[in-house]
Amino acid sequence: MCTPINQIFPPAPTFVEKDIPDLAGKVVIVTGSTSGVGYETASILYSKNATVYIAARSSEKAEKAISLIKLLPECSNSQGHLAYLPLDLSDLSSIRSSVDQFLAQQNRLDVLIQNAGVMTPPAGSKTKLGHDLEIGTNCLGPFLFNTLLRPVLKRTAANAPADSVRVIWLSSMVVASVPPGGIILDKQSGQPQVLKSAMENYMQSKVGNLFFASEMARRHNEDRVIHLSVNPGLMKTELQRNSPAIQSMIMGVVFKAPRYGAYTELFAGFSPQVTSAQNGSFVIPWGRFGSIPSHIEKSLEPPNEGEPSVAERFWGWCDKETAPYQKGLAR
Repeated sequence: MCTPINQIFPPAPTFVEKDIPDLAGKVVIVTGSTSGVGYETASILYSKNATVYIAARSSEKAEKAISLIKLLPECSNSQGHLAYLPLDLSDLSSIRSSVDQFLAQQNRLDVLIQNAGVMTPPAGSKTKLGHDLEIGTNCLGPFLFNTLLRPVLKRTAANAPADSVRVIWLSSMVVASVPPGGIILDKQSGQPQVLKSAMENYMQSKVGNLFFASEMARRHNEDRVIHLSVNPGLMKTELQRNSPAIQSMIMGVVFKAPRYGAYTELFAGFSPQVTSAQNGSFVIPWGRFGSIPSHIEKSLEPPNEGEPSVAERFWGWCDKETAPYQKGLAR
């Protein structure tokens, strides 16, 4: 059962460093990996000889992260490769350039970990194109990034072991602080409403990532690419930099170190327990399959025959908003 307590106080992780095989020859992109969970995930992958792209806005932070990872004792003998990939998910107009830069260097992509995100920024924060910053950065940017990378993911899957090519969509603990149905859409435009509750507004963007995993599995199962949404768990990271002081203090007591969240992501990305039968599923800390709350499950299904589900409507809005930047899809 996917209860709050079950996710706040999960059992010990069962898929950790020693369980991850040699990843030589594998290519992975981890967005938002200059710190926190993404940094821990990238460091473990590099220690297992993977080629890892640190996808982030800041070249300075990325180069610092790469230097620090290479200094880690467990990475001293790595035969892998670390590289910086410029990526600003809040600027849709720049994402194609990031994908083109990646494709100029690689002809495969085994795992895409959509780890980056922003939580509860100052009220009224917008992207460069005027979208709500959380919906823009946490949903529209990753949606476009995935769309542009889909050809190389599909091509890799056609020549890779079954169930090994995966996309991980970072969600959250969707059993708490989530608006009814997961996302509240404007009836006319289909645009997600900007909610007065800062946490509810953030959480609906995280439900959006759950919708993406489910819809990708439903729409493009023939790609042989597995899509999973993930609640990485409660960790103290830079994501809470805008949280009130008292909240941050409580987090410091209850929350775990970022490496635990990395275990959740790595279970989703590399565990042999994940097969095509789980395509579109929800993964919870520290690497288990969880159930989705019933009111969100309803949003995955059409309310009436012939009508689109909430997830489909949200997908359609994201597709429309990113359409100008999808033209001439990356090779």
